[in-house]
Amino acid sequence: LQLQESGGGSVQPGGSLRLSCTASGIMPDYYAIGWFRQAPGKDREGVLCSSRSGVVESYAESVKGRFTISRDFDKNTVYLQMDRLAPEDTGVYYCAARDLACTDQVAWYSYWGRGTQVTVSG
Repeated sequence: LQLQESGGGSVQPGGSLRLSCTASGIMPDYYAIGWFRQAPGKDREGVLCSSRSGVVESYAESVKGRFTISRDFDKNTVYLQMDRLAPEDTGVYYCAARDLACTDQVAWYSYWGRGTQVTVSG
C-alpha cells in the first residue's frame, strides 16, 4: 500500500486548507486511514482517523470543531479539512494506514506517506 499526501501550504491564521491522502496498491479501502501531525521539536500526534467503514475517531482536542475528516472510497482518498487554522497547527501532516481499527498510536500504523508541510503564520 502506498500513500500520498497533498494540499499543504502556507496560510494566514483563520484560513483553511484541505489535505488529501490518496492510497494505491492492494485493497486500499481495507485500511483505517489516520491523519497525524508533527510540529517542530514535538512528537508526532494523532489528529483524526477514518475506519474501514468510514467511522471517525478524533484524537486531538485542539482541532475539535475546526478539522474534519472524510473519505471517498471510490477515489481511495481521505481528506482532512482544516478550518480556522492557528499558528499552533503548523507542522508536517502525515497520513497513515493500518489494517485494523483506528488508533492514535503512531507505532501501530504500517504504512505512511511522506508528509505535507502546513505553515500558519502572518
